[in-house]
Amino acid sequence: MQAWTCTDLSGPDALTWQDSPTPEPGKGEVRVAIKAASLNFPDLLIVQGKYQMRPPLPFVPGAEFAGVIEAVGEGVKHLAVGTHVAGFAGVGGFGTHTVAPAAVLMPLPPVFSFEDAAAFLCTYGTTYHALMDRAALKAGETVLVLGAAGGVGTAAIQIAKAAGAKVIAAASSDEKCQLCRELGADGTINYSKQNLRDELKTLTEGRGPDVVYDPVGGNLTEQAFRSIAWRGRHLVIGFANGPIPALPLNLPLLKGASVMGVFWGEFAKREPQNNAACLMQLAAWYMEGKIKPVIEHKLPMSQLKEAFALMGSRQVRGKVVLVNG
Repeated sequence: MQAWTCTDLSGPDALTWQDSPTPEPGKGEVRVAIKAASLNFPDLLIVQGKYQMRPPLPFVPGAEFAGVIEAVGEGVKHLAVGTHVAGFAGVGGFGTHTVAPAAVLMPLPPVFSFEDAAAFLCTYGTTYHALMDRAALKAGETVLVLGAAGGVGTAAIQIAKAAGAKVIAAASSDEKCQLCRELGADGTINYSKQNLRDELKTLTEGRGPDVVYDPVGGNLTEQAFRSIAWRGRHLVIGFANGPIPALPLNLPLLKGASVMGVFWGEFAKREPQNNAACLMQLAAWYMEGKIKPVIEHKLPMSQLKEAFALMGSRQVRGKVVLVNG
């Protein structure tokens, strides 16, 4: 097999594409021939040593992938050789093969393409857990999506609309706002040239959004929270903007509002049955055509460094997917 290997934590430039022995699955594991893998922001953080999980060196990065099972380890009963699967294993996805715990793999319906499946579990699993489980989003409520043209942002627009909510999408360019409208957003805000709070006041008739979906952080967090509705829920997804914001605690007090952390990977480990139910609903929505990953770039697996550069440019709409063969 071949894979991108991380031997130090200095970033993507230090990754090397190299040959290694094809691994055999152990107890409770399977070996997957990877057909596609997608980039997520934690993939960048993990090779920089900035993510909450630090695998021992050397390791193969790539949290999210899809492919075909080639070998099954002892004790695995629900998966068989030849099964198409999507996986979110934290590492191992940026190569031609990987060994992963069977528990982190989702069998794919026949209509699921490998490219879509590789861009599905993390973004849509995170977003469903955030909006439907943590925030208990109800039909008719208003959701503000920050960073709305990115991977999780586009997923948030689709899931919120599938749940019957009104969506205000905030992004950094007119082109990104146009994509959000094409995905079903009811209103958009270009926060590179419009005042976020003023536009929210207009679009919500002064009430504010019921739910803020925030994968951005930085100075947008406090602006959004100051505009939140009474009993609003602010979902902390991540900090793609870099700085981790400090929120004055008098703000949730005055609004009767909640700040909710969202860590889908830990939720999936601690509550596997609840996570499985979420994924079943997402698969049903995909098959009904209600949700579909936005994939702007497909590159060969050998071009991982170029893919990281695209993601780092902040210009990608949706996801970047790498493919084998």
